[in-house]
Amino acid sequence: MKHIARVSVALAVVAIATLPALGQTPKRGGILNSMVTEDPPGFSTHESATVSTVWPMSPCYNNLVYFDPSKAQETVDTIVPELAEKWSWQDNHRNLVFFLRKNVKWHDGQPFTSRDVKYTFDVVREAADAPAKLRLSPRKEWYANIEAIEAAEPHTVVFRMKRPQPSLLLMLASGYSPVYPAHVPLAELRQRCVGTGPFKFKDYARGQTIDLVRNPDYFVPNRPYLDGIKYTIITERGTRLAALQTGRLDAFAPLDMTKVTAETVKKAVPALVIQETGQNGSDNIVLNHKKAPFDNVTVRRAVNLALNRAASIQSVRHGGAVPGAAMMPPPFGSWGLPEKELRTLPGYREPARDRAEAKKLLAAAGYGPGKPLRLEMVTRTLPVYVDLASYVVDQLKQVGIEVNVKQLDTAQWFPVLARKEFVIAANLTAPGADDPDIMFYENFKCGTARNYSDYCDEQMDKMIDAQSSELDKAKRLKLVAEIQKKLEADVARPMLGWRKEFFVHWPHVKGLVAHNSLYNWGRMQEVWLDR
Repeated sequence: MKHIARVSVALAVVAIATLPALGQTPKRGGILNSMVTEDPPGFSTHESATVSTVWPMSPCYNNLVYFDPSKAQETVDTIVPELAEKWSWQDNHRNLVFFLRKNVKWHDGQPFTSRDVKYTFDVVREAADAPAKLRLSPRKEWYANIEAIEAAEPHTVVFRMKRPQPSLLLMLASGYSPVYPAHVPLAELRQRCVGTGPFKFKDYARGQTIDLVRNPDYFVPNRPYLDGIKYTIITERGTRLAALQTGRLDAFAPLDMTKVTAETVKKAVPALVIQETGQNGSDNIVLNHKKAPFDNVTVRRAVNLALNRAASIQSVRHGGAVPGAAMMPPPFGSWGLPEKELRTLPGYREPARDRAEAKKLLAAAGYGPGKPLRLEMVTRTLPVYVDLASYVVDQLKQVGIEVNVKQLDTAQWFPVLARKEFVIAANLTAPGADDPDIMFYENFKCGTARNYSDYCDEQMDKMIDAQSSELDKAKRLKLVAEIQKKLEADVARPMLGWRKEFFVHWPHVKGLVAHNSLYNWGRMQEVWLDR
């Protein structure tokens, strides 16, 4: 490939295997018992928008690159190779070249090549000549800047872009970005995983368990340590906690554990270990901009002003969250608005002042004591969603808005959001990694699949593209701040807070480090059991 040979660049080369803690020798064997809160809506990660799929499927697959399992804080500097041995940025971040590992096999014995990489991301981005089509591609917008993917050699693949986009590497490192086998039909991958990862699919019993077993042909020497992983499906919150406390589970799952429940189980069983970090997940309210009454920005602003962020963090998350706009705030995130700037924005100021303004705006829109605004709010059946919805109902009632809540199971929830068949929704959003491109393109660009509010602003689209192309971190940070302030002014999606993760496990579970993004640390190849 002549275009590679002509360019002299530094290559990023990092060893994939992380070292165990000093003084510890990992033990081989044993089954890790974790859990999920529901049956996955499907096993195809690229068609999924929930950790209920990503968590149990991550051990089955690999990415081109991945976030270092041992580093809790994810940045571009913590990205390590997986299926790629090394990579090279070329042409001022317009081309990204990956040099792939050799002698890697899929779980069915077929060889892994650049053809699989091209196939995967052509399908995900819905390229014109893609050989297959996903039922839904929630993250196709991540890859909209890709002009072509070239796989002219079996172990070299080139992503060619229309303009510079340094965030592409972080997108490819997300747990949402595994490489699929080109020779296995998508219909089969919806029923079971066929990957190159450290664990292979064994069995799925609906409503009971998902079982994975060690891949003896894994390309990383001496990995994984575990013989297998069992994910027990436990839909009731109290039953999950009891299973953990009695030792039926070795480790919980991301998202489900709140600050209070973590403290409660720790008090009951002091031996349990709690890892506290960011989750890169927000509590937010989705307002349908194309349906009355939220096609009126005055009504949207009234709802935004009615929501007391500080009280939400205390009453819904019991202190287990922090206030923030469209990006996760420091210290867990790199792109969020500083608290000083945040407190100047409507909805983040003194609650009594904001609530009084909300009532005036509603009156201006024709609503009041004699004519209350009545709404149906949809939310997901999971407790972490229902808790948020209950709080929002109370907040809106205080300014004269009457709300009934309709709960939807996961199979209904995502289609209802995607089809915009709602007026207002209590929602949780977690981008695939802490980068503005991932958040903005997926949630706020005109017409994108997960822009559930149907927010659309041509100026905003241009601002998003401008920050995406900016290679200077300081300049990009300023552009991202401007975007967040405009999203707040437009009430694109009211944000109530960014949740913390309280990951709980028994002390005999080693090598499982909770990350500040809940999708990117489920590979399990470094996990071992000290018992």
